[in-house]
Amino acid sequence: MAERTAGRPATPPRVVVVMPAYNAGRTLRMTYEELPKDTVSLVILVDDGSTDATLEIARGLNLQIFVHNRNYGYGANQKTCYMEALKAGADIVVMVHPDYQYDPTLVPQIIEPIVEGRADVVLGSRLKGGSALAQGMPWWKYAANRFLTALENRAFGLSLSEYHTGYRAFRRAVLETVNFTANSDRFIFDQEIIGQVVAAGFRIAEIAVPTRYFPEASSASFVDSTVYGLRILSTLFWFTLNRLGIRRSRRFDSLRARYTRLP
Repeated sequence: MAERTAGRPATPPRVVVVMPAYNAGRTLRMTYEELPKDTVSLVILVDDGSTDATLEIARGLNLQIFVHNRNYGYGANQKTCYMEALKAGADIVVMVHPDYQYDPTLVPQIIEPIVEGRADVVLGSRLKGGSALAQGMPWWKYAANRFLTALENRAFGLSLSEYHTGYRAFRRAVLETVNFTANSDRFIFDQEIIGQVVAAGFRIAEIAVPTRYFPEASSASFVDSTVYGLRILSTLFWFTLNRLGIRRSRRFDSLRARYTRLP
């Protein structure tokens, strides 16, 4: 693959927003309407077996819709999102949750480090601005987030403020390289793909994003969050064994040669 050069491309990239949807009928329209249409080339919604009006509302919007015949899980939804975005010719893929928890207007800011050649993956961090608690994040989620992020930084050799965000942007080459289809169909998919990104040598940046906590926004329960936390610890364990060469895991093997990095 040809080596990349820094700076903005001669032509604007094709930016595809993907929305992994499950019972998002009350917030989907608000989220879609606030997307910056001058930046976004295409919006893809994957419905994961919703039982509310998500599909009915989606069909009234200018987006592409893919429907799972049942609820397969958040990770399975993302797999379909990314595969369809690549098929649609995306240069940059941005995941925006349709629950309106993250600010859709920030798409230009989250893709900027990729467009300028400074990063391959960008995370929208709720903690980078230091106001997550003031914005309504439960204290126990905040504490768990900080604890798990510290462990992840140690395992991945990074210094990010948060890994547990649903606002993410990927350069096309990242999704073509990492073996994301081997990941879990559940929420731990989010951390598995970050491990794959790190293992493949891609660069990760982050921007501060505000978040909203309100009844219509999706939020995991304490029990679900605890299970998620334990699965993160398991992912870090297997990532570390793979990195040290003690036990290889096909999840962390690239699908093609490592992407050329900038010096």
